[in-house]
Amino acid sequence: MIKNNMTLKIGGEAGQGVESSGAGFAKALARGGLHLFGWQDYMSRIRGGHNFFQIKVSDRPLYSHSDEVHLLLALHPETIDRHKDEIATGGGIVYDENLNVDHDYLKEKGIKLFPIPLLKIAEETGTKIMANTAALGATAGITEYDFEHIASVIRDNFVKKGQEVVNTNLEVARRAYDLGRERYAADFDFKLETVKAPARMVINGNHALCLGAVLGGCRFVSAYPMTPATPIIEWMSTHADRYGLVTKHSEDEIAAICMAIGASHAGVRAMTATSGGGFSLMVEALGLAGMTETPLVVVEVQRAGPSTGMPTRTEQGDLLFMIHASQGEFPRIVLAPGSVEECFYAGWRAFNLAEKYQCPVIILSDTFLANSLRTVECRDFNFKSVELDRGELLTEEAVDQLSEGYKRYAITDTGISPRALPGHPNTVFVACSDEHTQDGHFEDEDPDNRIQMVEKRFRKMEVALKEMRTPTLYGPQEAEFTFVGWGSTYGPVRETVDRLNEGGNKANFLHFTDIWPLPEDKISHLLETTNHIIGVESNSTGQFAKFLRTYTGRKIDHQILRYDGQPLSPEYILTKLQVGGGDHG
Repeated sequence: MIKNNMTLKIGGEAGQGVESSGAGFAKALARGGLHLFGWQDYMSRIRGGHNFFQIKVSDRPLYSHSDEVHLLLALHPETIDRHKDEIATGGGIVYDENLNVDHDYLKEKGIKLFPIPLLKIAEETGTKIMANTAALGATAGITEYDFEHIASVIRDNFVKKGQEVVNTNLEVARRAYDLGRERYAADFDFKLETVKAPARMVINGNHALCLGAVLGGCRFVSAYPMTPATPIIEWMSTHADRYGLVTKHSEDEIAAICMAIGASHAGVRAMTATSGGGFSLMVEALGLAGMTETPLVVVEVQRAGPSTGMPTRTEQGDLLFMIHASQGEFPRIVLAPGSVEECFYAGWRAFNLAEKYQCPVIILSDTFLANSLRTVECRDFNFKSVELDRGELLTEEAVDQLSEGYKRYAITDTGISPRALPGHPNTVFVACSDEHTQDGHFEDEDPDNRIQMVEKRFRKMEVALKEMRTPTLYGPQEAEFTFVGWGSTYGPVRETVDRLNEGGNKANFLHFTDIWPLPEDKISHLLETTNHIIGVESNSTGQFAKFLRTYTGRKIDHQILRYDGQPLSPEYILTKLQVGGGDHG
């Protein structure tokens, strides 16, 4: 018998409640003290198609999913067709007894079959839409997981619909639980058992980022909905009254970034969120923020492109675009968190960097990181560590004492000019999108002034370099080979390193979160100490490998690339490693 070490997958059509069922079961597992990593995969349609929600469970912290599945919960025949080859030895399938299933073929493959009258139980007790509630109950019964944790989630999810609805769903779940346990528990070796553990959060990357942003003083968010960034504006809107936020659903992405620039100009910590296609529309206004030296936070959650691409799939194809997107040259900072904890810290840190260096800060995420659920200890989100640093923002007292005029773009040794909020008679200035003088006026395109202002703006990046974080090293100090990754590659690569070291190989991992500006000398020194470097990315051209070679001269020895819209997994990386570590899709 194997306890608390398995992967469950729930699959069905859009509209069958796959996401809500998966999220609900994940909560129930967390309430039983278990660690989990949940990954949602869905097609770009409202009805039909194939969606699934996968949950990996363990007694230890998890950072990635696995390709191997131990129990498949099929709400639709296509789920079995798509995922039957992923089922591990001793694994099984839970499905409605009336589902059209090729029993002989599946049994030949050694897969255990657990047919249960899910729809019948739902209709006899309540309505057919409760079939997914029955399915979750049956799954808990087969794994012998404490029913009370399932019941607690049902109560929370349906309490607003009235006690009768709660009671009916509880009865449906209980009947399916008892039937699943009675018929099949003895024949299934993978079990889920409650353990004593501190309360943990179950949170994904988008929501962790929102939490960090709110604690970091964000009070304005504008966005035009675009998968997979849409949950950011949804979360902020849901919590707007509680946290004193203003959220604007704009008519398009151009309006969204312009609104955020306007709010920031007025002194509010402001943010906009989009994906690659939306950011493409924002680029001209990004230059406006750069020229006017207006603090701005942009969250870009990557998906597979170009154009509409694959709207609900993951990719890391926008890195070089984010670093160089502009007409002309201006400073910007690019952060790429790789875990929900790092999303939280990037959420508040980005606002400090934007105001200290009076420039745009881009937080670069992706579909996999944005949507993946993880259990994290509450202490991992250290609220006391949150600091608000508004940089060279003049106080009311300082503004009152100004007597010789206010130079918004004053040339300084650091390139950072005193910043005052609009509205005071002593600090009236022009925020000009053309090249301008120190007081903001446009004057005849003077070449000497142009040189001074360009150099002033870029001196800020020389200062910012000092607080850009170098990559973290995971694993032994000395290793046969070193993985290099950025952003959401963190979890899959970390678990790959663990497996390799447990198997007797010596591997480690350099994980980058602060992408631009890059402290070249420090990074070059780190790379010089490595033997064999393997770059891991979710794009087809190895963008980060090219980026590192450009600025450090160090060529990546081998690359493992994935660009089919699916996230990297430890199994995928290990398989490609065995065949030579070359470029792969």
